[in-house]
Order: sequence, then structure tokens, then C-alpha cells
Amino acid sequence: MIHRTWLAVLLLVALVAGCGAGSAVSDLGLIVHGGVGRTADVRLTPGQRFSLAVDEDASAGDSWLMPDLPDVMVASFISEEYRAASEEPGAGGIRYFVFNAKRPGTTTVTISNCRRCPADRVPADEQSKRASGEAIFRITVA
Repeated sequence: MIHRTWLAVLLLVALVAGCGAGSAVSDLGLIVHGGVGRTADVRLTPGQRFSLAVDEDASAGDSWLMPDLPDVMVASFISEEYRAASEEPGAGGIRYFVFNAKRPGTTTVTISNCRRCPADRVPADEQSKRASGEAIFRITVA
């Protein structure tokens, strides 16, 4: 009886430990980097996971948002993730927007950064305006 109980506990632990293995947090898929003022072309096959990545430094005032979802027939949004470059305060990192390629087609994803902007996301001064902008990703699934 004790042996079966111990086996059941081990199986439960293994199942719980394995739950995160396929999540967006651990599987970013193909990573495509972009940035303010740049357009990146992304070519994928149906079913392929991919991430649109932008450098983010919250201590410098970066605030990336994806205001609109792409065509869901071409690419479906999975999650938004952030990975710090290090554990040092103010080190910055990378923001990932994770997707799954669906059916053949083309769509565009625009990710906007408003650097040092107040809550209304309107640049407060010229320096903020120059550092703010959009990263554009043209997604083609074939």
C-alpha cells in the first residue's frame, strides 16, 4: 500500500513539473527582433510558434504595447512575456509577443513604444517623441 501511494505521489509530481514545458514562457519559438522605426519580414509555416521581440528598459521609460491583434486566420496571439537581461536593477531586457502561425496568408503586427510617456501615451517632450515609435512586423505564413 505504501509503495503504491509513493508511486502515485511521484507520478503527480512529474505531471505538475511537466505542465510548464509547453507553455509560452518556456517556448518562445522562432524569435524575430524589431525596434522603433524598423520593419521586419517574418516567414513561417503553419503551426510554427514565433515571438516578436523588442528591447525594453523600463528604467529608461520604455513601454511597449501591441494595440491591435493580427489577422487571427494567419497568426494567433498566445502571450506577452518579459525576460530581464540580468538581475541588476535597471538592466533592461526583452519583451516578447508570442504567436502561433495558423493558415497561409499575410498580416502585419505593429508594436508601439512610448518612451517616458504619461498615462495617455502621448510623448511629453521632444526627447520622448524622438525615442518613441513603432516596430512593424510583416508576417507571411506559407
